[in-house]
Amino acid sequence: GVPIIPCSIVGAEEIYPLVGNIPALARALGVPYIPITPFFPLLGPLGLLPLPSKWIIEFGEPIETDKIGPAGAEDPMLVFNLTDQVREVIQQSLYKLLLARRSVFF
Repeated sequence: GVPIIPCSIVGAEEIYPLVGNIPALARALGVPYIPITPFFPLLGPLGLLPLPSKWIIEFGEPIETDKIGPAGAEDPMLVFNLTDQVREVIQQSLYKLLLARRSVFF
């Protein structure tokens, strides 16, 4: 069992504020999506430059998995409970970080 280290990141989502998407063009080009941002396609390739945003990255306490054992990975309820625990730890950390953040850019 290897411990799971929860990681919460606030700020990464602000580098490309998404206004829309062009799914037909994305499918034609074979890419997941073509973003429309406040500056792209208006400014051409310059519109794809990321905005400067402050990122806060926080690592939580390790969640031990050594008591689960290899057979535990095959137990759907055990895996569900573990993923739920990890999700809850990350979500609480995100709430805390968002409340402490003063600005998107500073």
